[in-house]
Amino acid sequence: MQAMRTVVFDLDGTLADTSADLLAAANACFRDLGHGDVLGAGDALTAFHGGRAMLRLGFSRLGAWDESMVDGQYPRLLAAYADGIDTHTRLYPGAVAAVEALRAAGFATAICTNKPEGLAETLVTRLGVRGLFDALVGADTLPVRKPDPAPYRASVERAGGAVARSMLVGDTDTDRRTALAAGVPVALVTFGPEGQGIARLDPEALLHHFDDLPEMAERLVR
Repeated sequence: MQAMRTVVFDLDGTLADTSADLLAAANACFRDLGHGDVLGAGDALTAFHGGRAMLRLGFSRLGAWDESMVDGQYPRLLAAYADGIDTHTRLYPGAVAAVEALRAAGFATAICTNKPEGLAETLVTRLGVRGLFDALVGADTLPVRKPDPAPYRASVERAGGAVARSMLVGDTDTDRRTALAAGVPVALVTFGPEGQGIARLDPEALLHHFDDLPEMAERLVR
């Protein structure tokens, strides 16, 4: 039997706007250090690159810093994020309907994220959509993370698919590089912080709204 066609989704900035809760967790670290809030809504793109990226940006605004400071605050950031993981986070418009339409059309669906697996599982469960995905691979599921292609491949295979009949939906250069490494097409969303500027990465497709995804997947995944 031929493996199912599969659509793999990034989580932060692709399925859900998690930026406000991520930034709040980073700011909790800086408040603990006596600095007050250092990051703001305009730093959403950095938030979608992960906790360490936010800490590096914040420390760079405060003056001299080194990676040991980032390492020291990262556990605190994860703890703060776990406490408020779904305070402001919302799924992007049309995301649920698009995933449901893909599944109805015979696609398997999976999540491949650089968020720690436990936090990702918690978030999608609280958002009520865990049952819409056949697999979830996080930053610490394997010894490597995106843009290494191994987590992507694992997410496809755990969902019952074959990499040759799959595609990735993402929002950053990390997702673009992951798709290139895995040899699969990628659709990058334009409703994230970069907007239309994401076209600079020359993806196979630009996704302006989730309503367009089912037709796009039919075209890109043979």
